[in-house]
Amino acid sequence: MKKRIGLYPRVRIEGGGRAVVSQAGGVLLVETARKAGLDTAVSAALAPWRKARAVHDPGKILLDVALAVALGGDCLADVGMLRAEPDVFGPVASAPTVSRLVDTLAASGPKALNAIRSARAEVRERIWKLAGASSPDASGQVIVDLDGVLVLAHSDKEDAAATWKKTFGHHPLMGFVDHGSGGSGEPVAALLRPGNAGSNTAADHITTAQLALAQLPKKYRRGRQTLIRTDSGGGTHEFVAWLAQRGRWLSYSVGMTITDAIHQAALKIPPAAWTVAVEPGDEIRDGAWVAELDGDVLKGWPQGMRLVVRKERPHPGAQLRFTDADGLRLTAFATNTTGVPIAALELRHRQRARAEDRIRTARATGLRNLPLHDTAQNRIWLEIVQIALDLLAWMPMLALTGKTRRWEPRRLRLRLFSAAAQLVTTARRRHLRFARHWPWTDVITNALARLEALPDPG
Repeated sequence: MKKRIGLYPRVRIEGGGRAVVSQAGGVLLVETARKAGLDTAVSAALAPWRKARAVHDPGKILLDVALAVALGGDCLADVGMLRAEPDVFGPVASAPTVSRLVDTLAASGPKALNAIRSARAEVRERIWKLAGASSPDASGQVIVDLDGVLVLAHSDKEDAAATWKKTFGHHPLMGFVDHGSGGSGEPVAALLRPGNAGSNTAADHITTAQLALAQLPKKYRRGRQTLIRTDSGGGTHEFVAWLAQRGRWLSYSVGMTITDAIHQAALKIPPAAWTVAVEPGDEIRDGAWVAELDGDVLKGWPQGMRLVVRKERPHPGAQLRFTDADGLRLTAFATNTTGVPIAALELRHRQRARAEDRIRTARATGLRNLPLHDTAQNRIWLEIVQIALDLLAWMPMLALTGKTRRWEPRRLRLRLFSAAAQLVTTARRRHLRFARHWPWTDVITNALARLEALPDPG
């Protein structure tokens, strides 16, 4: 009888293994990009930046970096993990070539950014059609959440500044299409701003909303079927007026700061006018009530705006503010939606909290820091991050079902993308054989089967 030493089996390590592919689960993202036509769209968009006799296609280079970021990379050099597996990811450019392309695109300014964004918008419309009932516009309405993100900087990068949280870095403003409770979300705007950029800057919210609308299919770029949702940072006269402008007619649900006028008006609401707040499924939200304000508090705001205030018992340990009353936390939001009970409107606005999940996902996908020095370079990096997030949203929407569709990038990387496989070549065709004992092999193979069943672009 041999005495066992330690808790784990001892394995001898040898180099030189063949026909084994690491990060083989990344083929899910590759197949998603191919079925979406993202590879050809980005290649065509960046064709003007391809030099004569160049070996690598600029679109392929940019998409390779986005794939590396989607797989967990956080800098340009991490594209090396794809370069190590040419049988799955094809020929991948060297790190100097990648850096030169980013510098070239950064020097082109808005021209390169617009080319990349146009390609993404074109592909997004095709993806939503392929998704059918799983698409974010299946209900007939598209919800876009705008929110700011603090990105810390650990060196003196261009436009890095002290933030309102007493940190140092940048304060980009982002937009995400909400996929609802059954899915995740996809980015449609990213405006890079200095760290000291204000939260209530109307001009920045308007620019970000314009970028977001340009990413949507044309029928959603104006009209009530598109809802713009923000926190109190978007509760300014200029931004609300822009949303409600004649000819644009967007729906909105915008958080409002509790001013003294709103506070005094809320105190005068009779008890019978308060309606209990609800949860999904029309369940009563314990300790929360909503009511609608009118009168003088609406003066100076666009016609048709409704102001809804909520009072709720704060969670244990929360500190009350001067604008709170009778031990209850007061919040408010404005909307122009009619014909819907205010409790349902308040629930819809409260679901804006899903934007925080999208921000957490973005931080885990290349937005933990901006790896480059110049602002123009980091604008290109933000586009790369958005492409990576697009792939991480589109792949589950097209290929995963049930609980797996709600998996966030960290779980996707751990369970699916990190799976290794054996590369087998038969009849001049390459096959990936995933390990039978891997708990999520069936999820991978079933997802690939769904992607393969989709029609090819063009």
